[in-house]
Amino acid sequence: MKTVMIIDDSESMRMTIKAIVEANGYEVVGEAGDGKTGIEMYQRLKPDIVTMDVVMRDMNGIETLRSIASLDPDAKVVMISAMGQGQFVKDAIVAGAKGFIVKPFSEQQIMETFAKVLR
Repeated sequence: MKTVMIIDDSESMRMTIKAIVEANGYEVVGEAGDGKTGIEMYQRLKPDIVTMDVVMRDMNGIETLRSIASLDPDAKVVMISAMGQGQFVKDAIVAGAKGFIVKPFSEQQIMETFAKVLR
C-alpha cells in the first residue's frame, strides 16, 4: 500500500484529503499543520507521496518543499492550493513539486495526479 503524508494548516482540508486518499487505497501515515513539523515528519516517515498547501502560517509550502527536496531530491510532493496563478505553479515546480492541484478539487483530480506522480 502506498503511503501519503498531508501538510496543510487547515484541519478540515487535511480531513478531506485523507478521506479521499484512504477511500482509494492509500495509507495516510502522517499529518502536519505546519511546514516545520512536516519536514520533521517527512524525514521520519519517508512517505511515497506528500500533499502540501502553498499558503501556510510561519513557513509557506514553497519553503517547506525546498527543504524536503534538499533532504530527498526524489521526494514526490504534490502542491494543493487555491493559488492557481502561473507564478505559484512555476515556483512550486522549480522548487521540486511533481504535481499541482488547484482548489477546489475533485477526488478524480487527486487520484489522476497521484497516478502520474507515482509512475
